[in-house]
Amino acid sequence: MTQPPKPPKPAARPERVSLWRYLKLFRADILSAQPAKLYRAWMAEFRTPFFRSYLANEPALIKRVLKQQPEDFPKSDRIGAGLRPLLGESVFLTNGETWKRQRRIIDPAFEGGRLRDTFPAMQAASAGMVARIGALANGQPFEVEAETSHAAADVIFRTLFSIPIDHEVARDVFREFNAHQRSQPILNLAAFVRGPKWMPRFFRSESKRTAAKIRRLIEKLTSDRMVQIKAGTAPDDLATKIMTTPDPHTGETFSTEEMVDQVAIFFLAGHETSASALAWTLYLLALYPDWQDKVAAEAQAAGDLGFSDVAKLRVTRDVFREALRLYPPVPMMVRETTCPVTFRNRDVPVGSQVVLSPWHVHRHERLWDDPDSFDPTRFETDNGKTCLRDAYIPFSAGPRVCTGAGFAMIEGVLLLADVMRHFRFEVDADRPPVPVAHLTVRSKSGIWVRATRR
Repeated sequence: MTQPPKPPKPAARPERVSLWRYLKLFRADILSAQPAKLYRAWMAEFRTPFFRSYLANEPALIKRVLKQQPEDFPKSDRIGAGLRPLLGESVFLTNGETWKRQRRIIDPAFEGGRLRDTFPAMQAASAGMVARIGALANGQPFEVEAETSHAAADVIFRTLFSIPIDHEVARDVFREFNAHQRSQPILNLAAFVRGPKWMPRFFRSESKRTAAKIRRLIEKLTSDRMVQIKAGTAPDDLATKIMTTPDPHTGETFSTEEMVDQVAIFFLAGHETSASALAWTLYLLALYPDWQDKVAAEAQAAGDLGFSDVAKLRVTRDVFREALRLYPPVPMMVRETTCPVTFRNRDVPVGSQVVLSPWHVHRHERLWDDPDSFDPTRFETDNGKTCLRDAYIPFSAGPRVCTGAGFAMIEGVLLLADVMRHFRFEVDADRPPVPVAHLTVRSKSGIWVRATRR
């Protein structure tokens, strides 16, 4: 009996390489720069001339860092430094009281009732995706990441600013963001050499140009919205909600500059990560046609989807959840120790880097049954339920869990159901995807599929 194919996984690097070879590999792709032993290790230590790094895969360590002692392990600026030209002082990069204030203002916009209000905008973006794929559904190969990126950006602009992706400013932001993603390496010199904020970071000129252009465009959207809010003509969308929500402790709202920072991370987190997750899910459904038919049948039986109907699409949800396990959009999260700690009887000095890797945790051979296989039914097993609780972190966990996690799950399930209802997908055997990680987990040369109408 022929065994089903395994989802693509990058080859691990050799066990021992020089520091400079490792840095070169890491700069090209985080995933293939790591040794195979990390899929079995509970913890690994990596020493450089500049700092110590500890990869923590053990569920107890993950729980300690993210849930039990989160303030002792703030976000590390070693990775954030590379993103600061675009994200500024956004909630993704800040710590302490600044971060707490930002979350107090942002979180109410993503509560359950507000998500229901954004659903019609998601539906409109989903209809747009179906129409675009319909024009490509002729059996010829096309690159599906481009389509999911377009759709995810459309969702963000419609829900945040009540404008479609073909709006002039939205279109310009989308174009510049794609250019920024291609030019921005995950590793900046600041990731390895600690220094004051004024120290040159040696950003690529294209990265600086695109970041500045994106921020100018977002500032225009934000400034225009501020005028509408003052005039009482602003639409009741996420931007208006966030910009008019006062901090319950101080009564202050975000300034225009602060809002630009937050919109930049909403676009990065809400667009880039959703595009990655949707593209990999569509590829997996093309690779496993039996599961594709199950999702299509569930969507067709459900008919036109309302907000409350999305929760009933259990097969689609589990397929999307399994895709997030195999291809978590953010492959690694970096924290830093602020006090001496002990991990697995090993002393970890102050200032050490603590890496939590959804990529390795989700494929860990001592945690998950058959971790490299695609199996959406695993979440119904005892092993899957345990891992879902202790070893499943596509949106992080604890106080710093992604504020848009619920938004992303609704968006993903809705778009997948709508697309599968109308189209049948097949893989392009001549161009299998190769996972790589830069800002998110994408394919080295895109994800190519073929589509036909059902």
